[in-house]
Order: sequence, then structure tokens, then C-alpha cells
Amino acid sequence: MKNKNENSLLTKKDIDKAAWSYIFFAQATQNFERMMGLAFCHVVEPILKKLYKDNPEEYKRALQRHMQYYNTEPQLGALIPGITIAMEEARAKGEDVSEELIVNTKNALMGPFAGIGDSMVVGTYSPILLSIAMSMCMNDGNPVGPLFFCVVWLVTIVAMQWYLFHKGYSMGIDAANLFFKNKSLADKITTGLTMMGLIVIGGVASTTVSAKIAYQFVSGDMVIGIQEQIFDKIMPGVLPLILTLVVWYLLDKKKWSATKIILAIVVFSAVMVALGIM
Repeated sequence: MKNKNENSLLTKKDIDKAAWSYIFFAQATQNFERMMGLAFCHVVEPILKKLYKDNPEEYKRALQRHMQYYNTEPQLGALIPGITIAMEEARAKGEDVSEELIVNTKNALMGPFAGIGDSMVVGTYSPILLSIAMSMCMNDGNPVGPLFFCVVWLVTIVAMQWYLFHKGYSMGIDAANLFFKNKSLADKITTGLTMMGLIVIGGVASTTVSAKIAYQFVSGDMVIGIQEQIFDKIMPGVLPLILTLVVWYLLDKKKWSATKIILAIVVFSAVMVALGIM
């Protein structure tokens, strides 16, 4: 499916406007019935209006099919509206692109892009940036840390969404096939990035979670610091590791909410301090 040629119905300006609309409104007006569906329709509506300006009934049907339920990871998922616009343009030019093909393509791409996008962007890239930012301000509260995260995140994510949106349009449905036709490669990339993310999270936990034993064993003139002379000798950072694993277990296995976890930590900390143990 060719999208950029002398017979194109859309201009680069049209695609640029749609890309900016997606960047700003991809997650606007979410609800349990349609999730990102209304925002997706908002993005493509000016495109549809231009493509079907001489066919009001087709314009109405296009709005209806893009108001349906839609939900994916918005950064990597910027490819999907680009692909969709290319398919709508091909349909408007009279090519053999049915309504069912457009809807089914969107539905088929939502899940894979959500899973891979969450692993790559949310689970790997964001924690790496956060760990760097936190290391900048942990000791003295330096504001450079949060500023670094905000600037780097916004610049890279906006650039990625812009590029993927245009790439999706220029390649059409082949943009999805290019990645997903080689499933083994996709699985290896996802696994590698997930492992990197877990390593980063482990490093963050060891440097940001503070848990030390304050209790000291005293017998006559002998004073043994439990933390310094026992725990630190055996395995430095073992208590933060244990606490992190306990919190993970309660969140993942016992399905505790974040609020419940925070309250439990506050109560546990108060009891330990009151008893002089920590």
C-alpha cells in the first residue's frame, strides 16, 4: 500500500497537524466505555473530513468506526493512528480497503503495541531516567534531578511519537508487519529490555530504600552493633532487599493496594522505632 505519491489526498501539513493532535490529546477524555476511543477519533476527524468531504455518509461511518473502544500504550502506539490514516486515505482513493479491515487492524495492533510499549517505555526507559534523576538530588535535594527527568522525557518521547506517527503513515499496514512478522526477534528485544529494566529497578531499590537495625547488643564493656558488625558483614543492603521483596509480594501476589502498602509501612516503622529496633 503506497501512501506518499503524486495521487495523495493528504499533504504533509495534514499529517503534521494530526501528529501534534495525537501528541497532546492521545489520552484525553478516557472513560471505561471507550478508553482512548474518543481521543483517537478527535485525532483523525480532520483527516476524515478532508478525505470524505464529498461523501457525507462515508464520513459519518468513519467517525462511528473510530469512536469504538481503543486502548494501547500511547508512545509506541503512535504508529497505529499513522497506519489508520494511511488506510483511510487508500479507502478514500478507491482502493480495496474495507471498513472491517481498518477496524480489525486497529484492534489487532492494540494489544501487541501495548505489551511491548509498556515493557520498553514504561518498564525500562522511564525507570532508567528516574534512577539517574534521583541520583542527582538524593543527598541535597538538587532541583536539577526533576528538571533533568522532565526535559529529557518530554524531548525524547515527543520526538519518538512524532517519528512513529509519520512512519506509520508513510509505511501503512506494512509498518506493523515489519516488526511483528519476526516474532522471535520481537520476543528477544522485549526480553532483553525487560531484564535491563529489572536490573535498573534493583539498583534503585538498593540505593533509595533505607532500613537499618539500630539495636545494639550490650554485655559489660562489649557492644555489638547488629547492623554494622553482622548484617553489613554478611550482605550489605540485605534488609532493603527483604523489604522490597515483601512489598512486591504484597502488591503482586496478595493484590494489596498502594495505599494499604504505605499504611502498613508507616505502622511497621512506628513499631520498630518505638521498640528501639530500627
